Amino acid sequence: MKSFYTAACMLLFFYTHAQTIQDGLMMPKGDLCTGFLFTHDRWTNYWEGTLKRENGNIGTITTNSLTWLGNYGITDKINFVAMLPYVSTRASQGVLSGMQGLQDLTLAVKFNALEKSLGRGTFRGFVVGSYATPVSDYSFDFLPLSIGLGTQRVSGRVTLNYSWPNGWYVNGTTAYTWRSNVTLDRPSYYSDGQNFLTNEVWMPNVMDFSFMAGRIKNGLELILAYHQQNTLGGGDIRRQDMPFVSNRMNFSRVEATAMYYLPMIKNLAVRAQTGYTLAGRNVGQSFYVTAGVLYTFHFSKKL
Repeated sequence: MKSFYTAACMLLFFYTHAQTIQDGLMMPKGDLCTGFLFTHDRWTNYWEGTLKRENGNIGTITTNSLTWLGNYGITDKINFVAMLPYVSTRASQGVLSGMQGLQDLTLAVKFNALEKSLGRGTFRGFVVGSYATPVSDYSFDFLPLSIGLGTQRVSGRVTLNYSWPNGWYVNGTTAYTWRSNVTLDRPSYYSDGQNFLTNEVWMPNVMDFSFMAGRIKNGLELILAYHQQNTLGGGDIRRQDMPFVSNRMNFSRVEATAMYYLPMIKNLAVRAQTGYTLAGRNVGQSFYVTAGVLYTFHFSKKL
């Protein structure tokens, strides 16, 4: 999200449009779409609060992530989604060491709640409930090189989609995410102008929304998207200080995606994606590229 902690954490909700959490598509009953996506993210400039700057002590922060994802059609209207990234970080300058490891497992259920012919196209409404939790004992109190924020998350999402017979579609989605508190390996901390004599940190909740337009035709899907995240509370990075786990991390981002089902290898798809952070608060102005392969198994046809 292109926040400080990693390119992968909120991208779990943003970069996988192949019948996953925030799009207007569903996997049919008995079908499993699974594969791996590799993301390379880097930033040099960042926003310290609202002040845009760079820091010679860290130089450029690079985050690489390899994410496994799977989406299974329980029924034609209910899908189960799972995602798990392995993340590594590094700084190009200074003495801070990067980190690596498994990050957070995300599990989600997606329900096609509404489908109706409207005008020349079809209107659909989707509801998604998801849960995410760390799967390794990584250190989250070492931003911007931490691989995650260490918090458990429960999210509710609503997506509206309108598609035309010629393959064009538009999509709007929004979600509210509840985040659990985290516990530091130190007895106190300073944040948002206050000194707290406790190791428990209150994590503000998050809202996000996205707008997408795309077309699917002849096995090729092209998408243009705009994403925005707003953290509902939290302080800013102090001048010349490191980011803190409960900082307000806001951003807006544009993104372009292409996905193609290879005609010579049935059910195998390749995807490429790139994105750029337009504006933010307590986040890096990142540029990223993603590439990966996905394969669809049709288990229902074997029964």
